[in-house]
Amino acid sequence: MRIIAGKHRGRLLAGFRGMEIRPTPDRVKESLFQILTPRLAGARVLDLFCGSGALGLESLSRGAREAVFNDGSRESLAVLKKNLTALKETGRIYNLDYRSCLKSVTGKFGLIFCDPPYQADFCADVLALVKERDVLEEGGLVVYESEREEAPAAGFALADRRNYGRTNVFLFERRKDREE
Repeated sequence: MRIIAGKHRGRLLAGFRGMEIRPTPDRVKESLFQILTPRLAGARVLDLFCGSGALGLESLSRGAREAVFNDGSRESLAVLKKNLTALKETGRIYNLDYRSCLKSVTGKFGLIFCDPPYQADFCADVLALVKERDVLEEGGLVVYESEREEAPAAGFALADRRNYGRTNVFLFERRKDREE
């Protein structure tokens, strides 16, 4: 795993041993960030299932002003902290389940990354909580990674969908209230 572009381009990230954790492959990350780069300058991002922090760190490297990281695993957060230190970056860190995190964060985000374990079925719940808590800026995106088909929840539209082998990436956008 490495940072693809920006001020930390080419820097290697600490990762995990074994196959239990599935980081976003570099080719998927590179394609995804080609789409997202115009949205990153000065953005505030939430990496909801951060693992090593690769998506939030890539965002910081490409110009995001702030990254908030969350993971339920202390082991993941230890790897994240190692990566933050190596890159001399900072970020707010939560060790919560995704529901508690979405209920705890304050302010709004331009991008919310959701890369949960593939067997998880959290998409509708994540989108409902994002809407209920109003934590997504107007024009912001929820970027959801899954191996299954996902559909937008009430109040969201599918802005884009990409397939990379068994990895599907869905970009969900909040609809304006009058369209709901």
